[in-house]
Amino acid sequence: MGFTAEARSPVVATTNGKVRGYLDGEVSVFKGLRYGADTGGARRFMPPVKPEPWTEVKDALAYGPASMQTGKGEEGETLSEDCLFLNVWTPARASRKTGLADGAKRPVMFYIHGGAYNGGSGASPWYEGTKLAKRGDVVVVTVNHRLNAFGYLYLARLFNAPSVADSGNVGQLDLVLALQWVRDNIARFGGDPDCVMLFGQSGGGAKIATLMAMPSAKGLFHRAATMSGQQVTVGGPFNATRRAKAFLDKLGVKDLAALRALPAAEMLAGLKAVDPIAGSGGVYVGPVLDQRSLLRHPFFPDAAPQSLSIPMMVGNTHDETKGFIGWDAKAFPQTWDEVIARLPGQFAARIDIDPETVVAFYRQTYPNYSPADVFFAASTAGRSWKAAIIQDEERAKAGAPAFAYQVNWRSPIQGGIFGAPHTIDIGLVFGTLDAKGSIVGTGPDSVAMSNTMSDAFIAFARTGDPNGGALPKWEPYTLPRRQTMVFDTVSRLEDDPRGVEREFFNRVPFTQFGT
Repeated sequence: MGFTAEARSPVVATTNGKVRGYLDGEVSVFKGLRYGADTGGARRFMPPVKPEPWTEVKDALAYGPASMQTGKGEEGETLSEDCLFLNVWTPARASRKTGLADGAKRPVMFYIHGGAYNGGSGASPWYEGTKLAKRGDVVVVTVNHRLNAFGYLYLARLFNAPSVADSGNVGQLDLVLALQWVRDNIARFGGDPDCVMLFGQSGGGAKIATLMAMPSAKGLFHRAATMSGQQVTVGGPFNATRRAKAFLDKLGVKDLAALRALPAAEMLAGLKAVDPIAGSGGVYVGPVLDQRSLLRHPFFPDAAPQSLSIPMMVGNTHDETKGFIGWDAKAFPQTWDEVIARLPGQFAARIDIDPETVVAFYRQTYPNYSPADVFFAASTAGRSWKAAIIQDEERAKAGAPAFAYQVNWRSPIQGGIFGAPHTIDIGLVFGTLDAKGSIVGTGPDSVAMSNTMSDAFIAFARTGDPNGGALPKWEPYTLPRRQTMVFDTVSRLEDDPRGVEREFFNRVPFTQFGT
């Protein structure tokens, strides 16, 4: 068919074998690239391994399966234990001699999806990488890996079997293998393996913070951006064992062979066990201080020394918890009694403080706030923002400060009543303003805010410094100033925004949920 057909269907020879993508405008797209072998069957709970090489040209035209999870996944998405796939968007243009390896050494923006450690995949239309790759002349990567019990069920203290010694962190080890694939292959897609930025929102940010303390991840990435997702401490081995025991009891399984033989869909039922530590909700599974993959906590007692040389960006949104009520204005608290009743559920095990004291503080500090205003401000400050501050402060204490940001720009949904909720920064950074379910809108203000945030992230990926675009000078976070970039219609650098709330919540310790 000649070279014209080849250009329309770019082919790249990876270390595993040749793959064929497709052209979306000026961006070459490869979906469902296998970076690891099937993790089902006898390999359940074991560290990932590279796939067997292939000799034919494999099509990379559709997303691969996502990890088993209790949700449905993205529209049309398959769920499977065989889920170690990643996706690449690159502006590199194919040539007859070099394929996509054009020597341009583009920054690599490697996105890790949210969904806590339980759900999600790299196939969300919000993470579609075409616009970001084109705007920044960068290579964008999204990834699937094992989640929930398949990726984080800690069995090492329940079964004396070497094959489950790493079971509490295999989901993280999947990400390490994916980053090794990037190191070995991304130059063939026009990317620079020595300029890899991790960025991820919510659970994705937590996974990144955890990777920053994993010796096996050292050297595989060179910038890190956590977006409303932090991991100060991970689960301890005893609590993780209690949770695994509750999981097994829920399933009625007593031995490892039976657990491995259980169909994947049936194993998910164990997640409905009541968490024995929190005393409510489904059983938590997440990374574990197992003294193998993780020898220390990510940000306790300080920022992990192995990653202090990596430039970091730490972000949050002004109204995080408005993103957890299903875009239902009827869920806004109407009375002060309702706020007092609902706050403990938002704080969960993170902040143990009298809710009446919290409400009294907010009513005195912000006399014009409604009950709903106080509820969302207090729950945001006590639920997740506190962990972002800890990451910022520990970096600053170590002389390796982060670039802190806060999104104040309001979603146009329902007239702006949801403010700047959890997830708002995803569409703004990716430029996926018109994606299905988008909360950022497509008007001129949305486009302008997206361009500003995208350019800051692209600059950070390229140089480790987000400056150089339309923003005012962005200084790193230092003590005691606590410089923070506030993204808004008119963005600005502020010292210690919401400092009075920060100081109020400092009267009680913060515990990372899951620890």
